[in-house]
Amino acid sequence: MSMLKIDCHAHILPERWPSLKDRYGYGGFITLDHYAPGKARMMRDDGVFFRDIDENCWSPQAILRDMDAHAVDVMVLCTVPVLFSYWARPADALDWSMFLNDHLASVVADHPTRFIGLGTVPLQDVGMAIAEMQRCVGPLKMPGIEIGTNVNGMNLDDPSLDPFWAEAERLGAAIFVHPWEMMGAERTSRYFQQWLVGMPAETTLSMTSMIFGGVFDRFPRLRVMFSHAGGSFPFTLGRISHGFHARPDLCAVNGAKDPASYVGRFWVDSITHNADALRYLLALMGPEKIAYGTDYPFPLGDLEHGRFIEQMSDVSPATKQQIFATSVMDFLGLDAAAYSRPRTSYDEAVE
Repeated sequence: MSMLKIDCHAHILPERWPSLKDRYGYGGFITLDHYAPGKARMMRDDGVFFRDIDENCWSPQAILRDMDAHAVDVMVLCTVPVLFSYWARPADALDWSMFLNDHLASVVADHPTRFIGLGTVPLQDVGMAIAEMQRCVGPLKMPGIEIGTNVNGMNLDDPSLDPFWAEAERLGAAIFVHPWEMMGAERTSRYFQQWLVGMPAETTLSMTSMIFGGVFDRFPRLRVMFSHAGGSFPFTLGRISHGFHARPDLCAVNGAKDPASYVGRFWVDSITHNADALRYLLALMGPEKIAYGTDYPFPLGDLEHGRFIEQMSDVSPATKQQIFATSVMDFLGLDAAAYSRPRTSYDEAVE
């Protein structure tokens, strides 16, 4: 069966960039060590290793080859969260964000029917973040931006962020929330647990902070998507809701309602890696708020590109099409028809 597939969650970075330590006069930034053809190491500029990556993290041609091999029509590309640099001086983070956004806009301009870009902003300075969000949505023609789950330990309900949320709502900017600088890092450094345990917990903290902090109440037209299927939030919502009713003196201090009542106010991607987990997510949220995503090209992503969804015989073709394309385009405020393309040999093979 052929259907439109739009990946709402994929990452890209530039192939090269100048030394940020030299540019800004202090360290802590990421550099790339291209140690072999199509291979690079992401390094802190103090020489500490962060991650190995392949050319499909920077090469549009490599990304397109993978997309064609898996019948992915469109990818929504955003930066790698370690590049947010919220810890840097605001003016430097703005300069760096502009560099990343200009690069991403150029990639999209070269392949306008295959890629969509979500920008990044220096969220440690709300005024600068607003200005760069305006540039992303305006001149760069992006439908929205990607942000982290916290800003140097400050949760997303902090009142200082209200002008940012207000402007995102006014612009109609889609906000994609990705975990970074995960809670409990000092206890999860072994066994890959920052990514296996910390990321789902960090995403849940961002969601409950926004709910209990009244962000969704103050900005009812805000369009937000949380990555990795909403972390552990969907699967602990019963406990969260029960706790709200058991201790309203602690949970309802900002006038928030039952957390379960906010289901439907935000989107999540489909990265559950498990059909039964996706079935539960569908029952909880409905397909209209679940968008196919992969976290491409990283190892924890769905690098079979939705195959487990395609193989779910109890999910109707209409529901699958909602997940594979319609939901993400609703989130982005775009027309899916503008991104459809001719059938590929892969489509013909699977029919």
